[in-house]
Amino acid sequence: MKLPKHLRYINQHAAGIDIGSRSHFVAVPEGTDEQPVREFSTFTGDLERLAEWLGSCGVTTVAMESTGVYWIPVFEILESHGFEVRLVNARHVKNVPGRKSDVLDCQWLQQLHTYGLLRGAFRPVEQVCTLRAYVRQRATLVRTSSSYVQRMQKALAQMNLQLHNVVADITGLTGMRIIKAILAGERNPNVLAAMRDKRCKNSESTIARSLKGHYRPEHLFSLRQAVELYEFHQEKISDCDRQILEQLNCFDSQDAPNDAPPANVGEALQRMSGVDLTSIDGIDTNTALKILAEIGTDMSRWKTAKHFASWLGLSPGTKVSGGKVLSSATKPVANKAAAAFRMAAFTLFNSKSALGAYLRRQRARLGSPKAITATAHKLARLVYAMLTVGSSYVDAGQEYYEERYRSRVVQNLKRKAHEMGFELVSTQAVTAPA
Repeated sequence: MKLPKHLRYINQHAAGIDIGSRSHFVAVPEGTDEQPVREFSTFTGDLERLAEWLGSCGVTTVAMESTGVYWIPVFEILESHGFEVRLVNARHVKNVPGRKSDVLDCQWLQQLHTYGLLRGAFRPVEQVCTLRAYVRQRATLVRTSSSYVQRMQKALAQMNLQLHNVVADITGLTGMRIIKAILAGERNPNVLAAMRDKRCKNSESTIARSLKGHYRPEHLFSLRQAVELYEFHQEKISDCDRQILEQLNCFDSQDAPNDAPPANVGEALQRMSGVDLTSIDGIDTNTALKILAEIGTDMSRWKTAKHFASWLGLSPGTKVSGGKVLSSATKPVANKAAAAFRMAAFTLFNSKSALGAYLRRQRARLGSPKAITATAHKLARLVYAMLTVGSSYVDAGQEYYEERYRSRVVQNLKRKAHEMGFELVSTQAVTAPA
């Protein structure tokens, strides 16, 4: 009698590693070493000894959990030594009820990996990983700098300077001029209002009224520090932008390899992917950069667009028991690419494009959260098609989408009327004779 396929030994030379902050526990197949479970420290020299020991045991593939950031050095060192390393989700390797220890965890990982029951997480190529690190660092700096903008607003509000009510962005040209003048010692509201940019909507008199406040030294000190820290982070964001553009220039061009290097990020992204993702409504240069930094340009890791949308967590779930659908909600995933798609979909509420019309129709049916997820799913499929086939996107327009939707509704009504023995006839307005 043959064993079932899921019980056959698939990876006979598999090892499992339980990742920790101070030490790692490693399990190899029994019989390959007198001590099949060993503990290694997290120092680089110990990780090198770990790789040598795995090689002496004949191990070819290794499975480990994605524990914080502690797995990254182990992954990189083992991969540099030629091992096939699989990073698995901790939810997929939950141990059976009972005792739990580091030794049992690494043995459980080794056993599951031996039977081929573990799937490796997606990890792009080295170039994309480097680009992703720069993009994530930039996002961290942007979040931090936004907190200092809030502190600037708080200091102004404590002095009753209502600058944020008359200026759309206090970090813009008008706002920073006025704030710098206040820090320089200027207190006359009319002089401060005269620094208004000509494109500002509010008049000088309105701005002057908002700049009459109570200046206190402790609030001015807080405002000065917030401005200095904000400008410092803006400089670091500029450094990240230059580093990102330099990293994008390292990618091989798919359309014009002999041309001069691109001058900006948008051109670099188009040369890197071979398509213009910003032609899709809702996706700008920053969004395209975030998406490509997370997934890369090689879409062969996903068989179809459905697999890609499922990996993003944008596909409807399937939870059926006893023939009854218990839930069809999307699975919760911490995917930065999915967050970028959702943010792109959120910007389409007032768009006159076909995607904007689709989002508004889904909002009327399902509500805003589900409509955003559905539109993000459509955006993900469009990006998958463009990166796979190399096709371009052309917006059909809101009118074309509404006409197609109306024709589908009419066809369904005709079909239902025919099934019930009726015939659907269109009515035309007839002008009564005078």
